[in-house]
Amino acid sequence: MSDEKDLPILLVVEDDEGLQRQLKWAYEGYRVVIAGNRAEALDAVRAHEPAVVTLDLGLPPDPDGTSEGFAVLEAILSLKPDAKVIVASGHGARESALRAIALGAYDFYRKPVDIDELGLIVARAFHVAQIEAENRRLQAQGGGGAVLGAIVTAAPEMLKVASTIERVAPADVSVMLLGASGTGKELLARAVHDLSPRKAGAFVAINCAAIPENLLEAELFGYERGAFTGAVKSTPGKIEQASGGTLFLDEVGDIPLPLQVKLLRFLQERVIERIGGRAPIAVDTRIVSATHQDLDTMQADGRFREDLYYRLAEIVVKIPSLAERAGDSALLARHFVNRFAKELARPVAGLAPDALEAVDAYRWPGNVRELENRIKRAVIMADGKWIGADDLDLPGAKAGADEPMPINLRAAREVADRKVIRQALSRTENNISGAAKLLGISRPTLYDLMKQYSLGA
Repeated sequence: MSDEKDLPILLVVEDDEGLQRQLKWAYEGYRVVIAGNRAEALDAVRAHEPAVVTLDLGLPPDPDGTSEGFAVLEAILSLKPDAKVIVASGHGARESALRAIALGAYDFYRKPVDIDELGLIVARAFHVAQIEAENRRLQAQGGGGAVLGAIVTAAPEMLKVASTIERVAPADVSVMLLGASGTGKELLARAVHDLSPRKAGAFVAINCAAIPENLLEAELFGYERGAFTGAVKSTPGKIEQASGGTLFLDEVGDIPLPLQVKLLRFLQERVIERIGGRAPIAVDTRIVSATHQDLDTMQADGRFREDLYYRLAEIVVKIPSLAERAGDSALLARHFVNRFAKELARPVAGLAPDALEAVDAYRWPGNVRELENRIKRAVIMADGKWIGADDLDLPGAKAGADEPMPINLRAAREVADRKVIRQALSRTENNISGAAKLLGISRPTLYDLMKQYSLGA
């Protein structure tokens, strides 16, 4: 049997001594700490830093008449903002629970206590707390697996991309990233570099579509002094600058055909010649490329060399659009609100329900980049503490192409169920009660569906 010191700590804030004893012995898998009032609760939070707290909102009122339960909730969250506080309420349960959730409570349950139901809520809270703690640990590490911690996602489609990047990064192969504009191709290219043995070398990025044709060759391969008017000194190109590291060629489909031949020679022989130079220069540069264009069609039309494609695309990674990542738009929106509120010193706390609904409904043709820009504008323009749908200034929802659905009715329902459950969980920040309410089902039903479809909160 595990030593009690190794068990996760569950803080129970309850003034009913009989219920204290019942709860203390109900959970064998936790080290239960009991507090009967605000002072004891806050002492326990300081001493034990519990990940999960159950709190009775019906604690006796303060001498000044204010609600002790809500005061304790706010005090706990001020000491430990990441604590999952599960509140209990008897009379006026709905109003009290909604107020508590608005103040930052994780979930709620009604009295009289159902030990089994509360046990499920507590177990889920510990699970979510553990995941969040692991994410914070990875983000704090810097390097290694923490690189992909910069990608904010809960969608299986994007998690699969991240897993692929982790696998291919250590292998010294060329990687091609295919995806629409704004899907995070440069972020993923940097992850390939940072997760590779080349991470100590330079990561050099160039957008091939942003540089005129007559200058792109000089940018890539460099030039010798006197090679052309204005070439007053010898200058290495991007390929040479990235030797020992990684060169990211964004919008590689825009490289003109004559330059494609020269790039192919470099990929085959690993040597370059600067413009105006005669001596070959050996370079050890890994290429990661990206494009939103259809290279198969370009090859068929003779606008992109097939042999160059196979040199660049030893590994191909397809990046889903934001519209294909159910639930991620709301998740990213909250992330950007927090980031820009801090960066711009704006008193914005989050997104109002109508704004979240608008974010979920919109198709985001500009993907994550468009979402980021919209949220930044909204943080600046918002008058109050909460961003509303009007602050986002979104045009009418743009209907995207219909997604192919399975012919089999059961499979079609599973696709739809998975999508709407992920959206509900994202909208409510993984609050099971809130998600169940949005979906119009009970918490046990939602737990069953999540288990059936292997969806973690």
